[in-house]
Amino acid sequence: MKRIPLFSGSLLGRTDHSFTVAFLSKIARFCVGNARKVSNLAVLSALKRTFLPKKSATRPNGQFALALLLTAAAPTAHAIDIQRWPLACGGQVLLVERHDNPIVDIDIAFHAGSAYDHVRKPGVADMANGLLDTGTDRDDEETLRARISDLAATISSYGELERGGLRIRSLSEKATLGRVTTLANRILSRPRFDDAVLQREKQRAIAGLKQGLTQPRFIASRRLSLLNYPDGHPYGLTALESEDSIAAISRADVQDFHREHYRAQEAVVAVVGDINRADTEKLVKKLLAGLPENCRENPPHSILNATAARDGQHQSISHPASQAHIMLGMPLITRKDPDYYALIVGNYILGGGGFDSRLMKVLRDDKGYTYGAGSSLSPLHAAGPLTIGFSTQKAQAAEALAASRQVIADFIAQGPTEAELQQAKDNIIGGFPLRFDSNAKLIGYLSVMGIYGLPDDFLDAYPERVRALSREDIRRVWQQRVDTKALNSVIVGSTSPTQ
Repeated sequence: MKRIPLFSGSLLGRTDHSFTVAFLSKIARFCVGNARKVSNLAVLSALKRTFLPKKSATRPNGQFALALLLTAAAPTAHAIDIQRWPLACGGQVLLVERHDNPIVDIDIAFHAGSAYDHVRKPGVADMANGLLDTGTDRDDEETLRARISDLAATISSYGELERGGLRIRSLSEKATLGRVTTLANRILSRPRFDDAVLQREKQRAIAGLKQGLTQPRFIASRRLSLLNYPDGHPYGLTALESEDSIAAISRADVQDFHREHYRAQEAVVAVVGDINRADTEKLVKKLLAGLPENCRENPPHSILNATAARDGQHQSISHPASQAHIMLGMPLITRKDPDYYALIVGNYILGGGGFDSRLMKVLRDDKGYTYGAGSSLSPLHAAGPLTIGFSTQKAQAAEALAASRQVIADFIAQGPTEAELQQAKDNIIGGFPLRFDSNAKLIGYLSVMGIYGLPDDFLDAYPERVRALSREDIRRVWQQRVDTKALNSVIVGSTSPTQ
């Protein structure tokens, strides 16, 4: 197909009306499919700035032509068609074809998050994941960055609690995508882990830890994590990091972690964009080439089933800050939890819904203890935490903590009102499509579905599962699952510290 030079200087420098109409007509002639591809690229904003100045009422034909282009590019709502196939050791590939734009997004995830650290070496996972994209056996950090830039692509590594990996965005043109894939494979299979870069990143991590340990919120979060997940539980390991543990991380530690956890057949590869199944199969094979192929005896996430603490504990810690920071929490929800939706919607009503939530209305509006209070749920392989947090004046910290516990107890005893439940449903269901209205958003969901083994209809079924909930469903589940006596709590900035 003949390509139109969209970014030529002569184009972007023209502002006369006749040229605008002629140019947009030329775009329309080379087919609606390509117009859609153009619409979401940077050229669109350039067209709008060039051809539609603020006082554009005298240019109706130019506006109309551009409006047609935008209309042709507008997405339509439809069920998500997920193609899915397995790899040998529990890994899998998830593909959603979207041919509107000449872009392919890829997420290669491994069971390589910080929960897989050794209890005696916390911080190695974060360092290995963070250093992954800083060089290959052939390219140092600067050279690698330049090569990625020359391909007009993005390749970046990431690390979370239960997964780590690589994210890629590339043009879908086969030659370009092929070069990007080759480079990404080199990053995955032959990372440089340069010792000088490691030392630099260790110093940054130590500086970040020092700074964090001056902040009440950071201290409270670490302490609550250790109360929720004590005794070396995988989910509490990041809270054990110290200056000494970070300084002790060696290049060999990082290499060993990568070798152990970046396994080809355990990978979850999510792909969204302008590519078909056959080409995706070739792409995945090329991406994972050179990584260990053998399967482990037990699923990697089996180590995450360690029992977490269930008895509630409290810690009060002194701090010179002007306000006290309060956090409460307990292990509660898994990704495949049979009560998943009742817990999620209940949490929205309790504290996840901002100004509409119970905690906000009572602690902020009624009692004036805080400017803002909220709660969150973090579903994981094993029970992830329910977390409640807010700041208040030091002198009233104990009262505010007691009031927050009472809000939780009342919610568990009474359940939501019909008005609260309807408002929660309207917000969650109404906003749900916006969570994956772009390739970049959708690919995150696909990766989560693969890592946690969620069903293909997870996204399509989510609104209906929420809609089907009753007040009694939520009240029953929260009464069965949330015991206020099991809630751990921390006050940082207490006037009566326990330690």
